Amino acid sequence: MLDPKYVLENVDLIRQKCEQRGFVLDLTEFLRLSEAKKLALHKAEDLRARRNKDSEQVAQMKRQGQDASALIAETKGVGDEIKVLDEELKAYDEKIRLTLLNIPNPPHDSVPVGRDSSGNVEVRRVGAPPVFDFQPLPHWDIGTNLGLLDFERASKITGARFTVYLGAAARMERALISFMLDIHTRERGFTEVLPPFIANEASLTGTGNLPKFAQDLFKLENYPWYLVPTAEVPLTNFYRDEIIDGSILPRRLAAYTPCFRSEAGSYGKDVRGLIRQHQFNKVEMMIFSLPETSFDELEWMTAGAEEVLKRLGLAYRVVTLCTGDMGFASRKTYDIEVWMPHRNGYMEISSCSNCGEFQARRANIRFRREPKAKPEIVHTLNGSGLAVGRTVAAIMENYQDEDGYIVVPEALRPYMEGRAIIDK
Repeated sequence: MLDPKYVLENVDLIRQKCEQRGFVLDLTEFLRLSEAKKLALHKAEDLRARRNKDSEQVAQMKRQGQDASALIAETKGVGDEIKVLDEELKAYDEKIRLTLLNIPNPPHDSVPVGRDSSGNVEVRRVGAPPVFDFQPLPHWDIGTNLGLLDFERASKITGARFTVYLGAAARMERALISFMLDIHTRERGFTEVLPPFIANEASLTGTGNLPKFAQDLFKLENYPWYLVPTAEVPLTNFYRDEIIDGSILPRRLAAYTPCFRSEAGSYGKDVRGLIRQHQFNKVEMMIFSLPETSFDELEWMTAGAEEVLKRLGLAYRVVTLCTGDMGFASRKTYDIEVWMPHRNGYMEISSCSNCGEFQARRANIRFRREPKAKPEIVHTLNGSGLAVGRTVAAIMENYQDEDGYIVVPEALRPYMEGRAIIDK
């Protein structure tokens, strides 16, 4: 959420930044509410000044033995007016807050301007895609042929866009979760967290999922709770409504969670295989940062996600998302895209974003540089480290052989009891 004072002082800039995102911003109601609040505030301040003056006069009259009952009654009436205005001010603040909740985070000046993914800018490519002397299969065929993935029975159990993993595929998914967490915690200093997989409305509002993206969430019937769409939600809200000791920043957390998404609006896109499921596993990185170092943290976080792919020997590229392709809460995002032979191209496997103070303002997360210093808004960052199901799909496709078997990446073998080949 944006600072209302900042929006008032930068109306044209905010409109311009939103237009770069492809978002038509109508601030008419916000400006009307802000003006009404300003008038109510001035009136309340004038009445308080009058009450203070009258209270002094009442005290003086009493000292002089005069009858002050009329002035006391008048002062009480002024106090009643102030109470009414205070309630009006609270109502204006809430209406302004609700208006601001639907305004996206303005992109950073370094973000390329573009309407959609065609405007994304490639930053680097790492590794060479494999060259096959046979026609490579998509991962859903490999997994089905080897008896590792069962989409039909998953559909029977639940419905479309769910998968049952069997045998070595289930083991690989579990191995990858441990492999990723070990890199982030043992080598890169993240603290491992096992959070709840259910979050309340305040938590999802804090990250920007609510109110704008309610259709993307799974809400629990008869409960004020939602299944988490990503561990970003519980991790960001770990410090909601708190003031952090600035000496611990940056604070880096990493968590595995299952993720649940309705994938609203994605009909017909990546519906086969493990790419776009309603339920999937992910390892998430989360950083609470000082404002002046948050973009350095973004580079560091992205490097951590890349390290997982480097260890697995998977070719990938990093792109900077343009203004029209960024997430609602992000100021700047890098997508990491892994090579997928069935596409003969790259596919997103991680998204690393600096949200600046946008989420922290919504969730009321602040920090103090010194014990008695004025609290400041912390910066938040999040990134996939990585999407586990997509990593399984990438390994199946990039490490397949002509006989339809899968070679286990060398770095992953210690997590799979030394197994080097997955066959029937």
